[in-house]
Parts: sequence; structure tokens; C-alpha cells
Amino acid sequence: MLWKGGTTVFQIDALSRTPVYLQLIGQMERLILTGVLPPGAQVPSVRNLSIDLSVNPNTIQKAYSELDARGLLCAVPGRGCFVTEQALENLRESARRRLTELDALLRQLRLSGLGREEILHCVDTVYPPAEEEKKPAEPAGDGEEGVSHDPGTDIDQTV
Repeated sequence: MLWKGGTTVFQIDALSRTPVYLQLIGQMERLILTGVLPPGAQVPSVRNLSIDLSVNPNTIQKAYSELDARGLLCAVPGRGCFVTEQALENLRESARRRLTELDALLRQLRLSGLGREEILHCVDTVYPPAEEEKKPAEPAGDGEEGVSHDPGTDIDQTV
């Protein structure tokens, strides 16, 4: 089960305009995507989560039912609810389908006068530019005669 120090890792923002069941769904999806909840992991029971979060059990059940419908959780009678084996792939496929929404949004932003640089800056905050992701090349090891490594340029040169 997903417990930290005897309490669940879920948090509800009572002041949010987002319904509680949608907050739970979003948090569960993030936990699956980040690997905190791997396939086969048991999630807290409706009753326990309801008590821990001081939320009506029907609200928890609504979230769990929606997660089940999305293929992310499955209930095993008498044992509890578990993350499905295909949960991660289901979330990735759902994200791929949302690319059409992104395309429409980008077209709308372009019509609104936002420039390419503004959009790319926003993208770069989520996806760092390729230069930042590159690791320096390993220096040439012993036995690699004829190759020198210039650490200032990350280029191996034949000498």
C-alpha cells in the first residue's frame, strides 16, 4: 500500500475549484507516471483513504471507478485495488491523443500574436534544450592510441 509514515501521500486542496475526485485522479496518474506506483502496486482502500483525507467514501469510490474505467486500476474482490500492468502505457496513449489539443492551442496562440520564441521558451521550461541534456564525452581510455580528447569541446580528435 502507498503509505508514508502511517499516512497516505495524497493531499486534497479544499480551496481548489477542482473537484476532490479529480484531484485524486490527477495525483494517482502522476504517481503512476513517476513510478511511485508501479504496476501491481496496491493503492489505499476506499475506507482508509476516506478516513485519512476526511473525504466522503463515495468521492473516493468515484475517483477509483474513473481510474478503473481508464484502465489504470483494477479491483480484486477481497484483496483491494491495484495498479494495472498496462496503466503506464494507457496514460502515455492518452497523452498522445492530447497532441491534437496542443496543435489547436498552438494555432490559437499564433493567431493571437504570440511569437515562436515565446512558445519555444515555454516548451524549453518543460523540455530543456538538447545541449543541457548532453553529458560530456568520456576521456579516451588506456589503449586508445591515436585519439585525444579536447575537454573544452567534447570532441575526440584523431592525432
